[in-house]
Amino acid sequence: MDHGAIRTVTVQRPEKLNALNGETLRALAAAFEDAARDPAVRVVILTGAGPKAFVAGADISEMNTLSAVQGRDFSILGQRLMRQIERMPKPVIARVNGFALGGGLELAMACHLRIAVDTARLGQPEITLGLIPGFGGSQRLLRLCGRAATLELCLLGTPIDAARALQLGLVNEVAGAEALDARVAAHAERLANAAPLALRALLDAVHVGGECSLESGLEYESAQFGLLFATQDMREGTSAFLERRPAVFQNR
Repeated sequence: MDHGAIRTVTVQRPEKLNALNGETLRALAAAFEDAARDPAVRVVILTGAGPKAFVAGADISEMNTLSAVQGRDFSILGQRLMRQIERMPKPVIARVNGFALGGGLELAMACHLRIAVDTARLGQPEITLGLIPGFGGSQRLLRLCGRAATLELCLLGTPIDAARALQLGLVNEVAGAEALDARVAAHAERLANAAPLALRALLDAVHVGGECSLESGLEYESAQFGLLFATQDMREGTSAFLERRPAVFQNR
């Protein structure tokens, strides 16, 4: 669903608390590919259908039937989607409207911003199933929150509330149920009105910098910074500042 330059992608399995099966993972991959290619879309909101869950995890009934090879393939399918979202050239906001457990938390962590309702519960409970996170949870949680929090959530498997998640840096903001949509919309509108090429360069710089040495990251930042001087949006942004008016960015 689109609202201007903002596209909302919704996981639609409320009867299963939006649990992720293979079909859902592939559908999400197609939805994000389409959003990435559509020039009218500048920001994506990801959420879950229904009042209870963002995504309550992977579909355990499907996982229970998998062989070792199929389990590995399921993990790779999920990791590929998370990487696709993480490397989107447009900002993705997770609207965490309820449970974000297992694969649901991994999905949220792949997004660029996470806004959670104050009643949300977040966690990596795979250990209680005799498993470990398979969609990148052990790695993204480590990078977002550090070793101590990662070991706590993954070893104990106990979900935490939204307030603790905010304290750990797992979410960016917590809002009451009545304010969640307004807060998500405010962030989305701000991003939709920002310079798209600069947003893309910033996302790239952060991703590259998180996976290389400081020196290499600084070199990449300088290269992206310099390239933006060739854009009309940079001229518009600096001119608008000097002329004390709002900038109107055209993605050029």
